[in-house]
Amino acid sequence: MKLNISDFQALPDSKVKLKKWPTTVDPLYSSKKNYQKLLQKNVEALSDLQHKLYADNRFSVLLIFQGMDAAGKDGAIRHVMSGINPQGFQVFSFKQPSDNELDHDFLWRTARCLPERGRIGIFNRSYYEEVLIVKVHPEFLVNQRLAEKLPPKQAFWRERYGSIVEHEAHLHRNGTRIIKFFLHQSKDEQARRFMQRIDDPDKNWKLTTADIEQREYWDDYAKAYEDCINASTSKEAPWFIVPADDKQNARLIISEIFLKTLSDLPLAYPQATDAHRQELQSIREHLEKS
Repeated sequence: MKLNISDFQALPDSKVKLKKWPTTVDPLYSSKKNYQKLLQKNVEALSDLQHKLYADNRFSVLLIFQGMDAAGKDGAIRHVMSGINPQGFQVFSFKQPSDNELDHDFLWRTARCLPERGRIGIFNRSYYEEVLIVKVHPEFLVNQRLAEKLPPKQAFWRERYGSIVEHEAHLHRNGTRIIKFFLHQSKDEQARRFMQRIDDPDKNWKLTTADIEQREYWDDYAKAYEDCINASTSKEAPWFIVPADDKQNARLIISEIFLKTLSDLPLAYPQATDAHRQELQSIREHLEKS
């Protein structure tokens, strides 16, 4: 599998126009069996590195998944993380904020869920919702009881982007590596997946009238994502725009990017001290006598 992950990375100071980014690319796999083999290989490599990440206990990794409805976020998380020790990572899904969360700043509810050193954290949606859905529907800001006048001016959004960038820079300085995935799906593919949810009784629960209502704001969301990516991608916390019309290909791309990030960390198993080695020898002698 040959993949140049920089092909999917939004560069700092770039001007992303999502219409110019593909929602599908040539598949990395030749068949379903080949896809499963390639993904399993990456999952096994990720599992080994996750074990070393935990033992090293100096870094943490935060994966952020964003995308339109039915872009494949849940499936990507489930398949890519399928072979990793569940004790080593946590998944958090952020939907409508509670009253308690609304009584704090917009980063508070996600900050409580950040991964500890040695662990992997996954945000299925994230604090970026505060510059995406809230930007498309600024009336939601009323519930946040801000001092700002509504509707907010452009300076308000620039300050929110700034808070996010500063937040991520702080996390990076303290050992958290952040990878941000935007699953880039076409409007036609979303319609096809919505139809599948209607036709499959086991998936009926996944589709509501609210999903269709939000689809009417497709262009507004695309513009919000463009603004967000352009304002918040950085060398330390890059955005990757993953073609998502082919779910299997998207999962392979995500696994490759994740694997590259973990592989680049200077991870090492802790070395035993002289005192610890003596302790281990005492334990051995005790076991041999028992």
